[in-house]
Amino acid sequence: MNAAPQERLPQLDIYRALAIIGVLHVHASSFAAGEQALQSPYYYWLNWINIFFKFGTPSFIFLSSFVLFYNYYGRPVTRSLIGNFYRRRLKYILLPYLLASVGYYGLTLYVNGEFMQHPAENLTGFLKALFTGSAYAHLYFVFISIQFYLLFPLLLKLLQTSRVWVRWTVPLGLALQWGFILWNKYQLHIVEKGSLSISYLAYYMLGAYIAIRFEEVKPWLMKPWRELTPWLKRFTLMLVVCWLGAAFAHVQLWYQARHFGNWKDSLWYELLWNLHTMLSALMLLYLAFMIYRKVPRAIVAALTRLGELSFAVYLIHPLLLAVYRRFRFSIPVDSLTYVLFIYGGLLVALGGSWIIVHFAFRRLRWSWMAIGSVPRSLAPQVLNVKGQGMSLPQAGEEKQGQSV
Repeated sequence: MNAAPQERLPQLDIYRALAIIGVLHVHASSFAAGEQALQSPYYYWLNWINIFFKFGTPSFIFLSSFVLFYNYYGRPVTRSLIGNFYRRRLKYILLPYLLASVGYYGLTLYVNGEFMQHPAENLTGFLKALFTGSAYAHLYFVFISIQFYLLFPLLLKLLQTSRVWVRWTVPLGLALQWGFILWNKYQLHIVEKGSLSISYLAYYMLGAYIAIRFEEVKPWLMKPWRELTPWLKRFTLMLVVCWLGAAFAHVQLWYQARHFGNWKDSLWYELLWNLHTMLSALMLLYLAFMIYRKVPRAIVAALTRLGELSFAVYLIHPLLLAVYRRFRFSIPVDSLTYVLFIYGGLLVALGGSWIIVHFAFRRLRWSWMAIGSVPRSLAPQVLNVKGQGMSLPQAGEEKQGQSV
């Protein structure tokens, strides 16, 4: 089996940037799109932001799988490889998850005035939250990523054994994911099913399939439009139309439910979310390569940097958003000012997280413990024996950067 290192794909950092922008839109608009601004004349737009950008987390899951299989599929599964794989995840994913869970759970208790009232109950509650990914609303994503890491060596070995398994990867992922959805709806009734990796298995399998078949997919991503074959042009146009159609239907479904109380069977919400976000994962991949190829270098550089910081931004942005929301200043929810306030939260969460993370990676040697591996471009500078500047080694990144 060929163990040669894969070509680096800088476009993936742009993909991460697009995905984290999606996450920030959803989180910034979550309160407004719920019940807070139902009577606002701008509610359709607030709901649109909240639903259209729900591609963020599923796209990260797709990309995480793509990066892992892209880097590891051509390498033999040995004890050394598996040991190194888990050692990196333990240090640069699991440790930040643990510290973030402690911090957010403790802060929530403090804000609610419960920090020192019932220590035993608080500890029990924390342990339950830690092992369900619910210490804070956004940490479920890291929790399900950890579940996928446990599954990865088995899937890698299975897909290496036969091309037949590769061919059926996506249908198998969809079948297992939807089998669980139906089982849970009619029998299990697990409320927090979004914290279970099987709820996202189709995205994981789609990422694996495209990574394994990447040489066949590459011309579609790398070539400009004029050089694409007629079939690839038709495929691209069909993807765009289906993506926009699924996104619009998904937005409309939730608008009718939230604004008018016209709720449908839960399977419709599952179906349109699944269709919208799976198509989004492919669309973002195409857009990332197109942006890298056609957009001015300054914008590419900014998106690349955001992509490098995306995992750390993901971890800390809810804290800034929570602080920002405490300074609402009695803005009427039916005013345009309230819409601007929502976007202000997005900008504060993005800009504030960017500044904090950039500073931490540049100046704090231990920052990897709290916010993950340090991008090579931001590694702290130390002096070598000749007194010249040199970067510290990256804190265990994959070849394509942070895989979460």
